[in-house]
Amino acid sequence: MKQAGAPPTGKWTGPSHAGVKAPDPILLADPTQRFAATAQRLEHLAEGHPMEAWLRFMAKLAWAQHAVVTTRAPSVALSSAIVAQATEARLPPLAADGHRRDASWREGLALLLDHIDSNGLPPAALDAIAQLRRSDAATLEKLADHFLRGGLAAPDAAAAVFVAAALQVYFTCSAARLNVEDLRLLEERGLCPCCGSPSVAGLITASGVTPGTRYLYCSLCSTAWNHVRAVCITCGGTRQLSLQGIEGDPGVVKAETCGECHTYAKRLYQAHDMQADPYADDLASLGLDLLVAEAGFARHAPNPLLLVSESEAVAE
Repeated sequence: MKQAGAPPTGKWTGPSHAGVKAPDPILLADPTQRFAATAQRLEHLAEGHPMEAWLRFMAKLAWAQHAVVTTRAPSVALSSAIVAQATEARLPPLAADGHRRDASWREGLALLLDHIDSNGLPPAALDAIAQLRRSDAATLEKLADHFLRGGLAAPDAAAAVFVAAALQVYFTCSAARLNVEDLRLLEERGLCPCCGSPSVAGLITASGVTPGTRYLYCSLCSTAWNHVRAVCITCGGTRQLSLQGIEGDPGVVKAETCGECHTYAKRLYQAHDMQADPYADDLASLGLDLLVAEAGFARHAPNPLLLVSESEAVAE
């Protein structure tokens, strides 16, 4: 299968003889497991971490997301005709910047604010929660639009973290209702086939029928999709790829840097820790981001929950 080309279907088009196993091209998340797994991993990684308080806040946020999923599961069900039309055009059926959101996402946001453990939260986070509770539907929709389209204003950053968390729940639950057999990989292979968002990190598998496979994990709808390992996920280059890590680190997380486009993306190695979680381990490896940035590389795409990491508006 030619990288960055448009395959005739989302299925493997390579050899199929005995002994050759093909990785599933697309994996839909189980919403009832996705956020709980991230919360548990964050709690584990927070122990003794230099950013322990912040990681524990993120764990609280993930537990609140899990509570929303298991209580309300806000989502939309797309018709088969809409999905077929989108995939035929090689477009994501749940396009983040064009999808007409169902009002249930706002109900999910309200539930998330009710379920988050406010004990020990800094004043900025409490103020953001109060602001969101006072906001009307139009204001919330505008804030969501600005977040999804990259037009977020700095004063809204603290509130937008909770909006982003609610949108992750909504899009994850909506994507889970799709039939994976109806989906196709996009021509721009670095983007999610469900919602068109970039990945938060990639994971190199150590189990299953095709160990060693790289799956990219969507930053919004939690869908995973297969991507060739020896190819830059930003520009498709192959000649100047390198892996960077922190000396003395266990090697679970590394940065794949590209000397052609000067971007990087994170890789998680399941072989070093079977509990590795793309969402939690990305947040816990900010030190690697700083080192790679100092070397002149820009991140492939930001983690949507890192909007206030430097401004310290939510957690200290």
